[in-house]
Amino acid sequence: MELKTKIHAEDGKQEIVITREFDLPLELLFKAYVEPEIVEQWMGTKVLKLESKKHGAWQFETSNPQGIVVFKANGVIHEFILNQKITRTFEMENTPFPVQLEFLEFEKITENTSKLTIHIIYKSVEFRNQILALPFAQGLNMAHNRLQEVVNKLI
Repeated sequence: MELKTKIHAEDGKQEIVITREFDLPLELLFKAYVEPEIVEQWMGTKVLKLESKKHGAWQFETSNPQGIVVFKANGVIHEFILNQKITRTFEMENTPFPVQLEFLEFEKITENTSKLTIHIIYKSVEFRNQILALPFAQGLNMAHNRLQEVVNKLI
């Protein structure tokens, strides 16, 4: 089955570009990235902090059924333009991966459809390739499918 979330990674570059079109109005797609209650639902993680503003910080944490934290990530929001753009850092704690820089751009296609483009820059080609070797594309596609389902219930 073809993934709806597309990942473009050129050989020898330390970046990837992710694109996904959603059957959602632009405002709702953007809201899915900035409202803690919605983020928790589609990402399946606990939002410890999400300051959706310039110079804001964010922190997410995921625990297994036994309550043990298995994933923790954080970052700083460098640019925040409502319904248009979020520029942020992303750091996975307790991993060998360094901080990455993410540019999220939200685009209106029609009244009821929108597009998300995420441009991620990694410290090196090697780190980018290590991320791509993980089930990254499938996991991101599943998360975006959940985003579509969760936000559809808000309409």
